[in-house]
Amino acid sequence: MSHTTMALVRNLHRFIPISRLQPKVNPSVLKNPNQTSFVRAASTTQPLQEKKEEVKVTFIRASGERIEAKGKIGDTLLDIVVNNEIDLDGYGACEGTLTCSTCHLILPKDIYDKLPDKPTDEENDMLDLASGLTETSRLGCQIILTRDLDGLEVQVPPTLYDARS
Repeated sequence: MSHTTMALVRNLHRFIPISRLQPKVNPSVLKNPNQTSFVRAASTTQPLQEKKEEVKVTFIRASGERIEAKGKIGDTLLDIVVNNEIDLDGYGACEGTLTCSTCHLILPKDIYDKLPDKPTDEENDMLDLASGLTETSRLGCQIILTRDLDGLEVQVPPTLYDARS
């Protein structure tokens, strides 16, 4: 459900009188017929969505330090760094808008080859400006987590270069 739709549902009482939103209740079903509350006949909320499966990713700094984190399927590697507050100085400066190369990561060759989405021209343009570029370099903002990436280990280059500067 979109944010707009959710806001509309939450504010529905502004558009429709509350008396029309509350279901009519037969007083005989209440333990105390003088009771003013009502029995909810049906839910007006959306059912809870399934909890998204989590996958584990390990970021390996140039120093060898390993940082394990979890993310949800559908998140990007950039999302994992941000959501887990991982301290990679300057990482993701453009917030995933493909205007910098600070989320540059080096993937294992087998994983790089299996990724369903190959780098776009825009991503390649930013990668050309990255420090420590390799054949398996990608921008973390462009790698979307799937179940197949559970346990992924990625190298963080020694220098994160902001192509915008």
